[in-house]
Order: sequence, then structure tokens, then C-alpha cells
Amino acid sequence: MSSRALRRLRGKQRGQEALDLGDLTLDDSPEEQAATEEEQVETANVSPLSDRKSTQKGKKNKAQKNVSNIFELIGDTDETEKNGPDEEAEDLNRNSKSVVENSGTDEQQQQCLSGDKIKKKRKNKKKKNKVTTEDGEEAVQDDNIESLLENLEMSSSPTLQNEECGISDRRSVLHVEHRNLNPETELKRYFGARAVQGEQRPRQRNRHFHRSTWMTSLKDSWPRFSRPGISMALLQSKDGTQHFTFEHSRDYQQIQFKFLDAVKSMDPNNIVALLQLNPYHIDSLLQLSDVCRIQEDQEMARDLIERALYSFECACHPLFSLTSGSSRLDYLRPENRAFYLTLYKHMMFLEKRGCPRTALEYCKLILSLDPDSDPLCMLLLIDFLMLRSREYQSLLQLYQDWEEHRNLSQLPNFAFSTALCHFSLSQQYDMDCEESNKQRQKADQMLQGALIMFPGVLMPLLDLCAVQPDTSVTSHAFFGPKSQLGQSPALAELTALYVGRSWTLWKEPPVMLWLEESVKAVLRRVDTKDPLVEDSHSKRKQRYQSAPRNIHRHVLLSEIKEAVSTLPLEVTSQPVMGFDPLPPPESITSYIRPVRPPAGASNESTLSLFFRSLLPNFNLQGGPQLDDDMEVARAGQELNQEVNRLMVAMRDMLANIRFQEPPRDDNPYRDEDEWD
Repeated sequence: MSSRALRRLRGKQRGQEALDLGDLTLDDSPEEQAATEEEQVETANVSPLSDRKSTQKGKKNKAQKNVSNIFELIGDTDETEKNGPDEEAEDLNRNSKSVVENSGTDEQQQQCLSGDKIKKKRKNKKKKNKVTTEDGEEAVQDDNIESLLENLEMSSSPTLQNEECGISDRRSVLHVEHRNLNPETELKRYFGARAVQGEQRPRQRNRHFHRSTWMTSLKDSWPRFSRPGISMALLQSKDGTQHFTFEHSRDYQQIQFKFLDAVKSMDPNNIVALLQLNPYHIDSLLQLSDVCRIQEDQEMARDLIERALYSFECACHPLFSLTSGSSRLDYLRPENRAFYLTLYKHMMFLEKRGCPRTALEYCKLILSLDPDSDPLCMLLLIDFLMLRSREYQSLLQLYQDWEEHRNLSQLPNFAFSTALCHFSLSQQYDMDCEESNKQRQKADQMLQGALIMFPGVLMPLLDLCAVQPDTSVTSHAFFGPKSQLGQSPALAELTALYVGRSWTLWKEPPVMLWLEESVKAVLRRVDTKDPLVEDSHSKRKQRYQSAPRNIHRHVLLSEIKEAVSTLPLEVTSQPVMGFDPLPPPESITSYIRPVRPPAGASNESTLSLFFRSLLPNFNLQGGPQLDDDMEVARAGQELNQEVNRLMVAMRDMLANIRFQEPPRDDNPYRDEDEWD
């Protein structure tokens, strides 16, 4: 029955009835539509009092809903279609029966009519969205909303398209989840919320509200937070990525100069004294954290790193995103390196604490800051964290996406980790038998290829796992001592790093049995002179001539003894600072520390030093002084001339002074050796 017929039945003209908010349909789900229809059917047979209450409640709920699509409201109010004569007759009979049954009051009649109207509208809406073709099939008609969406997609800005194209291949790897940056999320999954938050509940009564942060939160034991002078600026937006940099204020630069003097003194007490005055100075926190860690005070070392991380997060730019993977920080700028090192040290503390899933998120965050150059070489660590957190599919997806442009198979850690990943998938109980066999065959193939390409990994790995190899393996030339002595220093550095970090993953009995079978298969292939063996030997000679600087930096930060011992002499001979290990030679410096003459190198007199302490621009030699302002420099030179004249006059006065000796009484009886 059409709306016009309903108006005639009510005796009202078009536009005279009041707007009923309950008649507006807001694109509910099928379950909600079915529930509302059942409620309307029930309300038609209840008492007038219950009808009035339910109607008011329904109108209130409808009014509280947010309109998600304004175009749908326009489509619902347009009631120009008419039903067929059969449907109108059925609706008229149904309405007349309901009016006769509920002819008690006018309100009951209006409720019945409005309920039939809602049902009729929903039927019309379904019919409008579906059109029957000649073949009897139903085709979906294009609505106004779909056409508008198509127009929006066609007219989308090129910047958004470039952004999608730029990070589409890396989004699956570099995307970080906010909730996984908090270690309490992982600890709650292991031990429960009560075990993690048991000590924190009594403190919530007197808690203070601070700025909400994702990576760490302000602790009550920390000093009162005040901005130390660090800020972040947006440099440029290019190809869907935003390039940022940290900046130091003038006051923070002076604190940085004092910190460099404290490091030069080789006394940790000077750094402690500097932190007492500036409790949120980043480099001081990093350096003192290393000192506490060396002294086996792990709790204090971790607390200092978290304090530095909180200071950095409060200084971040509003557009800087931790999770999108589109924010970049150039490692060539010294102001940005401290953020890299803070994230890395925090990640290592989380891994040692037993939170590998949280450490993996920080590893992806560091990699997303500069994925092309990878200054801390996080590709040597991400596979280990993925295996520890059992993110097997993520590891395989990373290997598949980045193998083409990064050659991950040439790294020993990815060559062995992907094989171990396939083996771990084959051991899962919920996997199909056919799929399990397929994963096992893939694991055997990849492990044999890794052993042929990197034979120097086997013996150090078995040594750390406390496994005595068979005599057929130790006596064979392929896995013997010759395999370790014949590899290049760069390859020895990579293999020692992987073995020293990941040997615990191979210690399980099923993995060790699988490794034993693969080693025997590799020996058979070597004896039969498989072409892959000779090809791998030639590749090892051509590649791995020298390791880049980021790998040396990663080895120093990892502090794995087996890998540090393989570093070349040019790295170990230079001093390594914990707040900036192996800085890149082509650094982009924004400010320079003023050069100071070394102590004891000046030939000035004590009097000239006294005047210099009073007048910093004083120069006894009369030479020009460099200053930012030329007028100040000129005034300083004039002042130096005046002071020089004063110095000459004082020298003449002091030279002409003659001290007269006091009169002396000659006593013939006085002893010459007597002490006055």
C-alpha cells in the first residue's frame, strides 16, 4: 500500500503530519531488522500502556543512533513507487483488520499504521536494490552511493595513490600494532592480568594524570618531567613518506657540550652530576645505562632507557607515526641516532625480559625508520625474534617479499631461519598430513642448501649446543676445520653472529634429529660431486669480501663475544662510544662544538688569566676574536686595547717599586743560627 493511500486512510494531507523519527531506517544489519520486525509484530497485540512505553523507547533508541550514510536517508524518504493492486488489497485488508481489533484509541490505530508502513518500506527497499533479468537471475542495481564512491576513487589525489604504491610491498612487514608496543600486553597473555597488575592497583587512588604515550609511561620514581629542549621537525614529504628530524635547542646544545667534557674525563660521577641537574638528557641516560649494565644493575639500566624513551616520545611531531611505516629518520644526523639507539637498547631489554613479541614490534619500528640503508642492520635480528615469538607466516612473507630486492638468502641467518620455520610448521598438530609433508620436504631442501652454502655454521652450532658430532662429520673436509679457516672475515662475522644468537633454537631434540639427517644427506651430495656444492664454493669466494659499516655497528651493539672477536682491526682500534657507536663518516651536523685550547698550552701570565676570567673577550696578544656579531667583536678589540694599556702601566709601576729593608739592630751577643 502506498504512502498516499495511508494518508487518505488517516484523513491527512501531504506535509501536515509530524515528522516521525522512528520511521527513518538507518541501514541496520539483517539481524537488527529481523529483531525490530518481531518487536513491531508483538507491539500490535499488547495493551495500550505497553504499546505507548515500547513506542517511546523505540523512538528514543532510533534518535540516539548516529546517521552513518546521509544518502540512504534521502533514498528512504523518497516514496514515489507504488505497489501492485494485489499487494495494496492485502495491505488494505490487513490494516482494516488491525484497525477493527485495536479500535480502542487513536494512538493504537496510529501505531498499527506506522508499523505496517515500516514493513512496507523495507519491502520496497529490498525490491529497489534488486532487479530481475530476463534469464531469471538477480542483478544488483547501482545505487547512488556506489557511483559516488567510484567518483571519489577516480578523483583521488595523486599523493594518496603514491603513498599506497610506495608502501604496499612493505606494509605487511613494517606495520606495527600499538597494543604490542606495551610489554604488559604480552605478560598478561602469559601470566594473567592479576599477576601483572597486582602491584599497581593500590597505587591508582593517588595517581597523577600525565600525557598518554604508547611506548612507555611516566613513573612516580622519576624526577619531575620538564621538556629538555628536544623537538621534532618535518623536513619533507616524498613518495608517500614523511621525513623528520630531531632538533636541539640552544640550552640543550650547551648541556651536550658539558656531556662531552664529562665523557672525556672518563669519570662516571661527572655524568651522574650532570643528570642531577638535567635528568632527561638523552646521551647521559644512554651512557649511564651502559655503566649500570656493566656493573650488573639491570633494573637501573632499563629504567634509564625507559626515561630516555619517554623524553623522545613527548618530543615527537604530531604527524610522526610509529605504526604506519611511512615515517623516516635519517641516521646521518647526530640528533636522530640517539632515538635509534634508545629503541634498540629498549628492545634488547624486552627480549631478555621474556617479551619476544613486543621486542619484534620494536624491531620492525627501527627497520621502518630507514628500511633502505638499515643503519642498525635489523635484518640480522628480525628472523630470530619472529621465530621466538612463533610468527612463522610473517617470517615467510618477509622472505618472499624482500628476497628479490634485498637478497636475503645470502645472509646465513635467513638461510637457516627459513628452513627452521618450515620445519616448525610441519610439526604443528592442527596441520593436515599432506600439508605437513609438504612443509617438511621444503624444510629439508632449504636446510641442505643452507649447509652447502654456509658449512662453517655447523661445528660452532653443535659446540654451543653441547652435541658431540659423529666422526664421519668431523673427519670430513667439507665440515672440518678447513671450512671455518677458509671463509672470509666478513662471512666469519656473519656466521659467528648467527650462531651466538640463535643456538638456543636448535637445541631441541626434534630439531637436532632433523639437523642430523640433513647433514648426512649433504655429505652424500658432496661425495657424489653435486654441482650445487661447487657453485656455492665459487659464490663464497666472490662475495663477502668486506662487511659494511652497519653490520659492524650491529655486532658491537649485540655484544656477542664470538662475533665481536671477528671484527677487523680498523674497527677495534678506534674508540667506541656507547652513545654513538661507529658514527657514519658523512654525518650531517647542525651545530659544532666550539674549539677550546688545551689546558696548559697558553703562555699567558696569571694576571692575564685573571682578566680573561673577568672579561671573556680579553686577549693579551691583541689578535682578532671570532664572534657571531661583528659589533661585539669590534667592541671587544677596543676593550682589549684599553686593558693592554692598563697592563703596560701596571708592569711599569711594579718594576719601579723598591722595597726598603727595615732597620736592623746589631746585637753582638746574638746567635747567627737563632731562628726568629
